[in-house]
Amino acid sequence: MKMKNIVPAILVLILASLACQTPVLTDQGARQGNQPVQVVPTLAPADAEGASPIAQQEALVTLYENVNRGTVAILTESGQGSGFVFDSQGHIVTNYHVIEGATTVEVRFTSGFMAYGTVVGTDLDSDIAVVKVDAPASELFPLPLGDSDLLKVGQTVIAIGNPFGLESTMTVGIVSALGRTLDSERVSPDGAFFSAGDIIQTDAAINPGNSGGPLFNLNGEVIGINRAIRTFNQNNTGEPVNSGIGFAISINIVKRVVPVLIEVGKYDYPYLGISSMDGLSPEMVEELGLSQYTGAYVTDVAPGGPADQAGLREGTDPTNFPGLLKGGDLIIAIDGRPVRTFDEMLAYLITHKSPGDTVALTVLRGKEQVDVTITLGKRP
Repeated sequence: MKMKNIVPAILVLILASLACQTPVLTDQGARQGNQPVQVVPTLAPADAEGASPIAQQEALVTLYENVNRGTVAILTESGQGSGFVFDSQGHIVTNYHVIEGATTVEVRFTSGFMAYGTVVGTDLDSDIAVVKVDAPASELFPLPLGDSDLLKVGQTVIAIGNPFGLESTMTVGIVSALGRTLDSERVSPDGAFFSAGDIIQTDAAINPGNSGGPLFNLNGEVIGINRAIRTFNQNNTGEPVNSGIGFAISINIVKRVVPVLIEVGKYDYPYLGISSMDGLSPEMVEELGLSQYTGAYVTDVAPGGPADQAGLREGTDPTNFPGLLKGGDLIIAIDGRPVRTFDEMLAYLITHKSPGDTVALTVLRGKEQVDVTITLGKRP
């Protein structure tokens, strides 16, 4: 869990498919062969910056032609979203919130082929769902998966999805930031939302209907699943519209979660049992008596949780800032990796650790540096 900063009420974080219930325009293009998508871009990422505009354009055209057939539109009785083919067995990956509460799930391929899907697994923590369709091999084009740990801010990314029901729409942007967090779709026992971590921020245009669709790198590899936008803007029907801040689930989380969802239908995330506060002001740091500005300050420790059992300490003494208590541990490293923010630590946990694993935290407790070993639980 994570203590959230206060934001203006007008700032809306939108799950990008929920507001879109427009009719879907089906692409009736010719059906392709039955081999997995083989991406052969005309422009390598390393060459993109110095390439001519025509070369850049041709690279994007080639990418779209190679990967679009592996994307799908997903329709339910309450709305629509996007998804992509994960494997040749007919497993489709999308967002949980796209199919949440649905009694029927219709999957539309770019060829025009349609099939009803069965939800075989859901992950509310990262907002992932897997839908199984019975489709001929000629319709299934699994998309290649990249490595989101290799992403850098400034790299070009491409989204393909169904914004406002407009199927197979392609938009281009950059990686704006890495390691963001969002609220998960699951509430903790104390009524707060768990945090979904390792989120990619992008300025590629993402709108209602893009949810669940793939975010690509220039190699045509999926490096994220588009999930949400943050916006002040609405159209004349009240639907949120893109303002240049979109969020995608990293593909490295997907690669850990989806095979387990296919096998057992659910996925357990590692659990420390703490809440933290990032973005401390200099005045707060001084009030808390901390000796540095970076790190994850522990504001709350869940009673009986892994951190509590290991002796991690929360703040207990009042400060001049309402709700902020001093005396808590400041986590500065995990398994020897420096921790600048809670977001960084959470990204490391969910992409590298599982329940039952141990982690070594280095904390500042007052002026003393202390090492604490914690056996991770699973989120309750």
